[in-house]
Amino acid sequence: MGQKVHPYGLRLGYIKTWKSRWFAKKKDFATYLYEDIKIKKHIKKNFASAAVSDVHIERASDRIRVIIFSARPGIIIGRKGADIDRLREDISKLTKNKEIYIDIKEIKNPYIEAQLIAENIAFQLEKRVAFRRAMKRAMQLALEHGAGGIKMRCSGRLGGAEIARTEGYHQGKIPLHTFRADIDYGFTEAYTPYGLIGVKVWVYKGDIFIKKGKDKEVESDAPDAKEGQIS
Repeated sequence: MGQKVHPYGLRLGYIKTWKSRWFAKKKDFATYLYEDIKIKKHIKKNFASAAVSDVHIERASDRIRVIIFSARPGIIIGRKGADIDRLREDISKLTKNKEIYIDIKEIKNPYIEAQLIAENIAFQLEKRVAFRRAMKRAMQLALEHGAGGIKMRCSGRLGGAEIARTEGYHQGKIPLHTFRADIDYGFTEAYTPYGLIGVKVWVYKGDIFIKKGKDKEVESDAPDAKEGQIS
């Protein structure tokens, strides 16, 4: 089961919360969903060098709060806040002039962020670095910086081979079936001259224990759990 279901979706409502937090009537649902997709694509496209791992969106009436998780927040903010003001205007246009608030949360340990690891490997593959070298280096860095375990997989015409294949590496433990296990998952694609190469990464960050009672509290023994991921 753990290999067939998305590691994030499997844990929704238990140790993880939704990345888009809002309620809509039936007639507005598709519009809001499409706006969320446009906002996320715009941020990823315009701030590719800012190491953006995730984007959360919250809505309340005509106000939208966009929470950006980035390892390089200075690139998004820009000189004297010029870039973030421009981003606010762009998102406002995409959402038909709604009131936009932007929060930027810094990722203090990017070496164990699955999405950033996957994007780093894809970037190296596009620069024609040997895929085994890129994967082993990323795995070593993650384990050195506190990951409990890491698994990664590359699929496609690896090394320019005629026939596509899948290569993977695994080190430490990745308890995909355990609900309390904080499994971070990342996926991206490398655009090489031979074709697309898919990169998947799973990172185990520790277990999250939920206290039972009236006031639910969350305890984590993860080395560096992402701020704002659990509520």
